[in-house]
Amino acid sequence: MTSPAGPGTAARGPGALASSGGPPPARKRAPLAPEPSGVHQLGGSFLQIAATVGGMAVLAGQIATRVATLRVDGAEFMRNLYRMGFKSMPIVIVTALFTGAIMVIQAAPLVERFGAHGLLGWGAGFGTLREIAPLLTALMINGRVGANNTAELGTMVVTEQIDALRVLAIDPVSFLIAPRFLAMVLTLLLSVIFADALALVGAALTGDLLLGVAPAVFYNGLTSGLLGIGDVMSGLVKSVVFGVVLALSSCQYGLGVTGGAPGVGRAVNATVVASAAGIFILDYFVSFTLD
Repeated sequence: MTSPAGPGTAARGPGALASSGGPPPARKRAPLAPEPSGVHQLGGSFLQIAATVGGMAVLAGQIATRVATLRVDGAEFMRNLYRMGFKSMPIVIVTALFTGAIMVIQAAPLVERFGAHGLLGWGAGFGTLREIAPLLTALMINGRVGANNTAELGTMVVTEQIDALRVLAIDPVSFLIAPRFLAMVLTLLLSVIFADALALVGAALTGDLLLGVAPAVFYNGLTSGLLGIGDVMSGLVKSVVFGVVLALSSCQYGLGVTGGAPGVGRAVNATVVASAAGIFILDYFVSFTLD
């Protein structure tokens, strides 16, 4: 029997229409996801910052508990103190010497104009001890020690070494985090003390070479009473605050690594940026409080 359409006529579907040269059937496209608005992006950034700060606060509490109960690995602390502190001395020496020299170069025009050679020591020492030495030393330690600490902890997380410590009933905070935290804070404090002394030496030598101010005159202006112990302590307090920020930031970002090796790189970058921003922000508040 033949179909009602007549003999030799087959039912044509969409595929037959396309094969006969007709227009192809319209395909439904998936709707594009709307671009997040500025408010959504701002809210997401705020939540991310809040989560990071909260994680750092929790980590700080865990470290304080281990330190208060003396559950800190001494051998790991000494190893990190040598690796973070002693091996950072070359960059601290170079930074401190040129910092003192730069302070004298900046003050040279005013010293020559007003003949205030006796105040050169005070002018160079005031800015160096209170602000420049702690700030630049913290930034140098951040780039060298903080980034390296994040990379090490992030690699341990990616390769499941942190989980292996927990399986062996070893507390990662007592064995890894607390020793690194204490070593980093102590490293920055000692580095700032060392940098203060070297910066004043560099300033005195530069003043003698450029302005003819004898080192005795330079140090007499430094200790004549215009510069007090409070100015020195201000820089040391800042060094401790900066060390706490560096240590918490590098440990937090290192322990929070996800996504394998690329995640380690992202964590290192985030550590350097976040630590530098935290240093400048806290520098303002500490300076405002101490002054």
